[in-house]
Amino acid sequence: MSTTAKTASPFPTLGATSPFLPGRNATHDRHVELDQIRTGEMGSVHSWELVTAVDGPGTRLTFFLAGCGLRCQYCHNPDTWQKRNGTLMTIDEVMKRVLRYKAVFKATGGGVTLSGGEPMMQAAFVRQIFRACKENGIHTALDTCGFLGVRATDDILDDLDLCLLDVKSGIPETYKIVTTRELEPTLVFGRRLAARGTRTWVRFVLVPGLTDAVENVEAVAEYAASISSVVERVEVLPFHQMGRDKWHELGLHYQLEDAKPPSYELLERVRGQFRDRGLTVY
Repeated sequence: MSTTAKTASPFPTLGATSPFLPGRNATHDRHVELDQIRTGEMGSVHSWELVTAVDGPGTRLTFFLAGCGLRCQYCHNPDTWQKRNGTLMTIDEVMKRVLRYKAVFKATGGGVTLSGGEPMMQAAFVRQIFRACKENGIHTALDTCGFLGVRATDDILDDLDLCLLDVKSGIPETYKIVTTRELEPTLVFGRRLAARGTRTWVRFVLVPGLTDAVENVEAVAEYAASISSVVERVEVLPFHQMGRDKWHELGLHYQLEDAKPPSYELLERVRGQFRDRGLTVY
């Protein structure tokens, strides 16, 4: 999950040849296309952007894959929830774009980040992209909530340099209110990363009145400290309203209509809770 609201996809809109939509082009071999999706040779990409100091170290080419099983109240990009809202791209098409920036990645210590949506909704596609990146000496990062961490095969994690793990709340009941899902899969996935020694940045979105309770933050901090052998930093991300218009455009009920960004004092209190655990905080 990125903290910025995404613009419309720069790729052509999914058309009649997509298996996610009816009315296919009869001349297209649907079975071949579906097989490519199954094997990860093709996937649904919502959008992409080239950024610096966001989504990992250096200059990053971040691909936002379409599809997500969570429904976070503060989601900035609800338009990425459905796979049909993306564009089908092959691995060759993805890597053609990636390799344009190989020299930039080398000069800045950057690389490729897969975000979403939730990238593990398309685990086979993630596996193929990471394998191709590593074959070309390109740093890889995965921005995930960890809810589908069970889909992250050893092959995927072998080719993963950095995980950006979104721990959305520390108390299970709060997590379910925020996301509609269960917390435990995220915790299990983080422990697996720690056992493998995978570099990890923990991310926590601070929403006044929703995730800011002292005990909720303390639970996230305690968890991050428990896997501190791999946690290089904790990013406390202040809530903002940049995604509100998208909820309105999609006709979705937006529960945080009147929510305000956290104050400086609240940010410092929360960051302090993580620092008190010996964690590096941004």
